[in-house]
Amino acid sequence: MSDAIIRLENIQKSYFMGNQAIPVLKGISMDIFKNEYVALMGPSGSGKSTLMNILGCLDSPTGGKYILNNKDVSKMADDDLAEVRNTEIGFVFQQFNLLPRLTAAENVALPLIYAGVSKKERIERSMEALKKVGLEDRSHHKSNELSGGQIQRVAIARALVNNPSLLLADEPTGNLDSKTSVEVMEIFGKIQQGGNTVVLVTHEEDIARYAHRIVRLRDGLVETDTMKEHSMITH
Repeated sequence: MSDAIIRLENIQKSYFMGNQAIPVLKGISMDIFKNEYVALMGPSGSGKSTLMNILGCLDSPTGGKYILNNKDVSKMADDDLAEVRNTEIGFVFQQFNLLPRLTAAENVALPLIYAGVSKKERIERSMEALKKVGLEDRSHHKSNELSGGQIQRVAIARALVNNPSLLLADEPTGNLDSKTSVEVMEIFGKIQQGGNTVVLVTHEEDIARYAHRIVRLRDGLVETDTMKEHSMITH
């Protein structure tokens, strides 16, 4: 099989209002390969959030095929999709979705509880993930003791703790100031350099510049798909 981690073949998605179909994605085909760093861009209504939901197995296409890691997930039942989400995909959202009563380390370990990992291993893997985002010294702090950028880094660590094959980030800097946004984007760069595949949805050009490939959507179709000759160097 190809080393494409994601293969989309003529992906379509319509929503129904009464008996009227509203097409949102109108036939998207593309491959994303292991260790790529891709930004999805497009104006409001272009279909980028719908595409992100399909990539994240949060929604299924109405037509076409989605192959993730050589598995056809486009026809999977909800239970199987949930399993794929837990094992293959790490999510980072604009809203950090941390539980305020838990420490950073406990928040990061949450996905491992659902995966049935032992407590000892949960602690080890949680600390390892926090180390990747430079926050091991904040592991016992609760979210009200952390800055916005630190909270987003905890959320990134939580997304990494299951060693997913794919990291999906939806407007990950949307709630952060520009200095903190740069710090968070540099972490994504390091994660990608460490071997992860990163797909980022953003409407901000300066954030998209961190990616190595920019796919622009318009009206439910791919308008342009460009590789950058020299990716931004992170220090």
